Amino acid sequence: MRRPITCLLLTFALLPPAFAQDAGTDVDAVRPLPAGPITDLHEVQVTGETAGPGLWMVSKGTNVMWVLGTQSPMPEKMSWRSTQVNAVIAQSQEVIRAPSVSMTSDIGFFGKLALLPSLVGVRNNPGGATLDTILAPPLYARWQVLKGKYIGRDGSVEKWRPIFAAQKLYDEAIHDVGLSTRDIVWPVIDTIIAEHKVPMTRPVVEMAVESPKRMVAEFKKSPMDDLECFTRTLDRLETDLESMKLRANAWATGDLEAMRALPYTDQRMACDNAIMNASVVQKSGMKDLRTRASEAWMVAVEAALAKNRTTFAVLPMSELLAPDGYLAQLRARGYQVIEP
Repeated sequence: MRRPITCLLLTFALLPPAFAQDAGTDVDAVRPLPAGPITDLHEVQVTGETAGPGLWMVSKGTNVMWVLGTQSPMPEKMSWRSTQVNAVIAQSQEVIRAPSVSMTSDIGFFGKLALLPSLVGVRNNPGGATLDTILAPPLYARWQVLKGKYIGRDGSVEKWRPIFAAQKLYDEAIHDVGLSTRDIVWPVIDTIIAEHKVPMTRPVVEMAVESPKRMVAEFKKSPMDDLECFTRTLDRLETDLESMKLRANAWATGDLEAMRALPYTDQRMACDNAIMNASVVQKSGMKDLRTRASEAWMVAVEAALAKNRTTFAVLPMSELLAPDGYLAQLRARGYQVIEP
């Protein structure tokens, strides 16, 4: 994973498409079509252009927020377009993105250039340790099998921290089976927003980093409890690759029941925790980022629902389906939530 540590922290700190039918111009007429059955999913992977699943509706009184759930990874050759999402955004007074974390520093452009040399070797284990000395023999044997299958002979990855090695393995494995983490939704939505000149809200938690260079230096020599992240990534690649393809197909065809029914071993939370619990992160004041991001999104959404007749929002599908996700939290606050 070729990212500076600041980008890595952002990636792991973050939490974390609609209809084939043209809905016309009346937002109240935007309703999902029943999803058809999925057949031979083990044989066929959806490619080409798809409209994706339906929209969730959140309301209290007469104001409505329509929510699109996104899915990752997706087939590399899939594109997305929805006439219904276009119709909803055209009538919206606001579009709300998923929450994010912004790391700021006053070091300036030349200070950032000076930081670059310190990023060399940032992925490596402290003290030059290698994976065979860090991992228990059974876990290392599993790694060797998957590494040989998806990465090959690259020996440099053996020096990496488990969390970085796991991400490299994950990226290579999903690419090998025709999947990608490429965002197929937001480029289309950004075009629609620009066309209709709809204001966009980005719920952001801002974190000030006084000395990024010192932070990088401390990270490079600090231990990290990332073995659970590593183990869960291997678990997922050993058991979930076929389900990833089926889940992507279910998203493309709008089959929410299939998405719920598919087994899901998600390593994201374990990898989030590995980053957030690292000593350098704790010392930098980046505690409770997940909670603060959630609160920032809730504040933006409740303000939008109070003032806008129509709002459009985008969240990961996992947040829409989770029993304690963002929509469940809105339901607990008295909002009506209707699934597609």
